[in-house]
Amino acid sequence: MDTALLRTEGLGKQFGSLAAVRGVDLEVVRAELRAIIGPNGAGKSTFFDLVTGRVFPTRGKVFFKGEEITRLPPHEIVRRGIGRAFQLSRIFPSLSVIENIQAAVQARHGLRSLFRDIAALEDTWARAGEIAGDVGLGAKVDLKSSDLSHGDQRLLEVGVALGTDPELLLLDEPTAGLSPSETRATVDLVRKLAAARTIVLVEHDMKVVMSLATRITVLHQGQVIATGAPEEVVRDEEVRRVYLTRGV
Repeated sequence: MDTALLRTEGLGKQFGSLAAVRGVDLEVVRAELRAIIGPNGAGKSTFFDLVTGRVFPTRGKVFFKGEEITRLPPHEIVRRGIGRAFQLSRIFPSLSVIENIQAAVQARHGLRSLFRDIAALEDTWARAGEIAGDVGLGAKVDLKSSDLSHGDQRLLEVGVALGTDPELLLLDEPTAGLSPSETRATVDLVRKLAAARTIVLVEHDMKVVMSLATRITVLHQGQVIATGAPEEVVRDEEVRRVYLTRGV
């Protein structure tokens, strides 16, 4: 029986002559908060793309809850229970906060006419409002998303991912570009979310990583060079050589 919630076997992606991801074996168990770190260009975001079906691997396999999902389309992977918040915002700028989240809630359940007779969709509207409150945007549900601050747009990105009701939530650099106070609020949010779901995050801020992660995986040139408890990984000589001493 497969005890891992997410498992990859020999996962690789080749873009022409560039091997962005090379033979990654990774297992994430339920209730874990895993951080993936590494230098720029290490393959972290590409790995997320492979898991969520945005690109197909050149080789290897992806399993979720014991079932192979390697070549499923993104919408089907979402319905299986994997949600993702992107490094660069993917929200709808012309829609309000609650409309953005509601679209995700409806998409999770396969509703096709997203904004036909919204008043009749009280359940999804109510759920979207709950999620907005959970991510700290309860007082801003009617604001157009393009009018939000950068920090609030990042929170909305998380809210949209939560709208798909994921068992596994992937967060791609959730604190990138945030102020210290916004970073602290985001760390608190991620910690709260981790009480109810499994989270894998890509993050450059090692203070954030050390305060959140139960385990860390380090990628370098598309390969895993270390996996372990935070205290073990930061003492690893290879990790220090290729990443931690660079101050990124």
